[in-house]
Amino acid sequence: MIIHTQAHARAALLGNPSDGYYGKTIAFIIRNFTAEVTLWESPELEVLDSAEDRSRFRSLDDLVRQTRLYGYYGGVRLIKAAIKKFADHFAARNIVLPPRNFTLRYRSSIPRLVGMGGSSAIVTAVIRALMRFYDLEIPKTDIPTLVLHAETEELKIPAGLQDRVIQTYEGVVYMDFARELIEKQGHGLYEPLPKECLPLLFVAYSEEHAEGTEVTHSGLRVRFDRGEPLVVGAMKKFARFAQLGRDALLAGDTQKLGELMNANFDLRRRIVTLRPGQVAMVEAARALGAPCKFAGSGGAVVGLYSSEKQFAALREAYRRLGCRIIKPRV
Repeated sequence: MIIHTQAHARAALLGNPSDGYYGKTIAFIIRNFTAEVTLWESPELEVLDSAEDRSRFRSLDDLVRQTRLYGYYGGVRLIKAAIKKFADHFAARNIVLPPRNFTLRYRSSIPRLVGMGGSSAIVTAVIRALMRFYDLEIPKTDIPTLVLHAETEELKIPAGLQDRVIQTYEGVVYMDFARELIEKQGHGLYEPLPKECLPLLFVAYSEEHAEGTEVTHSGLRVRFDRGEPLVVGAMKKFARFAQLGRDALLAGDTQKLGELMNANFDLRRRIVTLRPGQVAMVEAARALGAPCKFAGSGGAVVGLYSSEKQFAALREAYRRLGCRIIKPRV
C-alpha cells in the first residue's frame, strides 16, 4: 500500500505574531502550494532526500543559489523530528507501534522562508501519513501541538501554534491561545469560520526577501519573557485585532477588516525592525488603496482587493518589485 498525504501553505489574516504569546489569530489555508508525503512499507526505515536536501550541484553558482533559497537544512531534519515525536506520543500512552518499517519521500511547492508555513506543512503531512500507516488516530486538537513540539523541542525552532492549527483544520480558523486554555488543556480554542465570509484576497511573495521565522521570534521571545511593556502590550493588541476581525468577517464588514489589517502591520512595525524590501511589499499595496500586512514572519504579504482592475494594478506593482502575486484558493 502506498500512502499519499498533503498539507498546504497558509497566511495569517490577523493577530500574528501573537499566537506564540497567548494571543489570538485568524488564518486561512492556501491550496495553491502544497507539501506532499509519500510513504510505503519497506524492509528498512528510510527517508529519501528531496531537491532541498541534495548534496550534488551542477556548479558553484548552483550551490550558492540552493543555499540561498533553502539554507543549510532541508526537510529531512523536519521529517526525522516528526517521526520521533509521533513515536514519543504513543510511547507516553503505553501504545506499542507495530514493528513495520517504511520509506518516506516528500516534496513541497511552498515557497521557502517567506512566512507561508512551509516547514510545519511538511511535519503535518508526515504525521498524517504515519497515522494512516500505523492505523492510529491522534485527536485533532492535539495534532497542532505535536507538530509544534517536533520543531520547538526537537529542532529548537521558535514558533507558535497558528500554522499547525490551520494546516490541521484547513479552511479559515479563528484561534484563541489564552494562557489558561493552553495550560489547562494543552491547546487553544479553534473555531472554523465559513470560507464564504472571506472577501477578495491576494497573497504576494518574494524569495529574495525570505527570512526564517527565528529571526523575528527569537528576539521577541526574549523581550516578551522579560516583560517588556511595549511587546507585552502589543501582543494584547494583536489579539484584539483578531477578535474584532472575526466579528467583521462574520458581519461582512470588509472596510473594518481592512482597517484592522493595516493596524496589525503598523503595530508590528513599531515593535520590530523590518527589512526595507519587506516593508515595500506592504506599501506597494497601500499606495493602490489595498489594505495589506505580513502573511507571516516576512517575505509574503496578504491583502484585500475590490476589483479586477485593482488586482491588475497590484500585479504590475509587484512585478516591478520582483514579487509574485496569487489569488489564494482556500
